[in-house]
Parts: sequence; C-alpha cells; structure tokens
Amino acid sequence: MKPKYQLDTEENKLFMKETRDDLLNFGHKFPSPDGSSYYLGDDGTPWTDRSRETWITCRMTHVYSIGTLLGHDGSESLADLGLKGVTAKLHDKEHDGWYAGITAHDKILPNKQCYAHAFVILAATSALLAGRPGARELLENALAVYDKFFWNEEEGLACDTWNTEFSVLDDYRGLNANMHTVEAFLAVADAAGMDMYRIRAGRIIDHVIAWASENDWRIPEHFTKQWHADLECNKDHPDDPFKPYGATPGHGIEWARLITQWALSTYKYNAAAKEDSSNAGSTADKYIAAAENLYCRAIADAWNVDGAPGIVYTTDWEGNPVVHDRMHWTLAEAINTSAVLAHVTGKARYAEDYAQFLQYLDEIVLDHVNGSWFHQLDQNNHVMGTVWPGKSDIYHALQATLIPYSDPSVSIAKAVAATSR
Repeated sequence: MKPKYQLDTEENKLFMKETRDDLLNFGHKFPSPDGSSYYLGDDGTPWTDRSRETWITCRMTHVYSIGTLLGHDGSESLADLGLKGVTAKLHDKEHDGWYAGITAHDKILPNKQCYAHAFVILAATSALLAGRPGARELLENALAVYDKFFWNEEEGLACDTWNTEFSVLDDYRGLNANMHTVEAFLAVADAAGMDMYRIRAGRIIDHVIAWASENDWRIPEHFTKQWHADLECNKDHPDDPFKPYGATPGHGIEWARLITQWALSTYKYNAAAKEDSSNAGSTADKYIAAAENLYCRAIADAWNVDGAPGIVYTTDWEGNPVVHDRMHWTLAEAINTSAVLAHVTGKARYAEDYAQFLQYLDEIVLDHVNGSWFHQLDQNNHVMGTVWPGKSDIYHALQATLIPYSDPSVSIAKAVAATSR
C-alpha cells in the first residue's frame, strides 16, 4: 500500500490537506443572496431551482467556520452568509425554530425537523469558536427551542418532527436525528462548557448500545412513539435518503466514532485494562468495546461484499445487502472511524482498513476533474444520482480530512480551534 494512503505518514497528511483545500474551494458558491445554502451541482455550480434547506445551510456554516479556524481565504464571509440564512430567512419568527427550508420560489417547506435543529446547534457552536458575530445568540436560541420541543428528559431521547406551528408531533421516532443530536450536544459541551449536554449525549448512546447489542450490532433506525423498533419501516422504499429500510452500515460506523468521542471525553480510557471487568462500569472501556463491535459489524456486512469495492448503503437484518449503492458520506465516516479506532486501540486492523478506504477514495470516489467527491455510485462504482444527485454540500467529506488527525475526544471544530491558536 502506498504511503499516500497510510495513516500517520507525511504523504497521507499532505494528501488530506490537498483534498481539504480542494473541498473548501469547491464549496464557495453555496450562499444564496439571503444566505441560505444552494444545493451544489457536479462542478460546484448552485442548482438554483432546488429548495434551500436548513440542514444544508447549517452544514456549510459549520464547514466555513472550520475554514475560518484553518485560515482558508474567504471563509469568514461565507460563514457569516450562512449565519445570515439561518438567523433570518430560515428562522420562523412567529413560532420560533427553523423551517425545513425554503423553496426556489421562497415558499416555506413545512414541518420542524429535529435533524435540522441539531445542525443549527452544530453550526452555532462552530461559528462561536470561529468568533463569528451573532453565533452566541443563535446558540442560545437553538438550545432553548431544542430543549422545549425536541428533548424528552424522561426518555433520554429526542423526538423527530413537529408541524410548522409546533402544535402537532409526529408519531415517528428515529435514530438519525438522535445521532446528529449527539454530535451537536458534544459540540455544545466542548464549545460552550455546558456539560449537561454531554450527559444527555451519553443517555442517548446507552439506548443505542442496548438496542444494537440485542440485534447482533445492527442498529434499528426507526421506532414508534413508544420507542418500539419498526424493523419493516420503508421496506417498499429501501433507498430513502433519511429513512431507508433495514440496517444502515454507515450509521453503525458513525455511531462508533461518536460513542468513542463521548467515552474519551467522559472517562479516562485505559487500553491495557480493557479486559478488566472490575472497572468496566466506570471507565470508557465498555463503550470503546461497543464502538468496535458496531464498526466491525458494519464493515463485515458492507465493505467489498458484492464483487466490487465500496460500502453498500443498506442491509437486511441478517446482513445481506439490500441497496448496493455507495454513498460518499459512508466512506467519509469509515475513514474517520477507522483512524480514530486505530489511534485509540492501537490495533493494526483499523489502520489497514483506513489505507484501503483512502485508496478507494483516491481511485474511485474523488472527482479529480470537477472537484469534491461523487455523492452516489452504483454497485459497479458508476456515478448515479437517484438518491443524491450532484454534490449537495461538503460537510462529511471535509470532516474526513480532519478527524483522522485530530483529538478523538473533542468535537472537530473545537479540535481545530485548539491547534490553530
């Protein structure tokens, strides 16, 4: 394997920096005049006929707040434009909270999504660390809304979707929104020192580990309002971008990294004492073990399992591929988590996985002509766009160039801020 793909080599660090710079350059055209984010096309040109969604706007605000911390030219104004969209056009001044988005004709997309509100929190924390005007006020508003409407203190979990007026709560409960809630809560704890959110993240994580461990480490994604798993949800629409049928290996991989981050930030990890059951309840060890189980199950089920390289989008509950498409975000999370587990556990298999993922990225998923990463490929690694046409944003890809070489116990914007001073 070339040094270019191997973790902790100077060649790999340079490759990651070049990829990161290219991504930040690619995304410069995201802001609309009102600040909300356009969906980006194959070459980074905005698709102005598509809706401008809150979650994408927040992701790009987060990205260019990190760009500000990295010293990337133009990032300050791009982050500020993103904040403008979040605080003005996308914010519901009558009922509070954030619309799902705005159509190309400036009509409101209905409903208030937990998923989108988690990204508002993430964007605000990153902008706060980057010193952007209005970030603290946005964070305070976002946390107040989230705490009032989405967080359930009794359950230790978040609900999913309200109507626009916050008067009717949908019965669906899901783990995708809760996963990004964990990401956002850890960012709040790191950026603003509000450790109650780290504790809340741990409560969500304990639920996820319990559900996954009872299901051979394949995570149920969809639930009823009583939090009963609905394993048949969307069986007739298996490639749904947010609620696909079956297990989503990419989420198992992503959860593994977030669990590791939470555990390292909450407890002192002692790899040598990992098998010592006497301290398993009071240290990070059992959480690191759960993260390894999640990662290893996902990779065994999904990586190179159908005759071509890549990670399949979904499997059934026995681990058989259902949707064979390869999504760029899954690869990004595999890069992140393999690097984190390699550094945290010292096990060679994770570094070996990382090198394979980087080779696949360079040879197949990176668009060396137009920039960024291809967002969706079919079973034979041909570019397609049935679920993710174009290249909507650069959030997952950018983080994958940073997390492998950042403190795994700290949220990525905070980690970058600590090294940029």
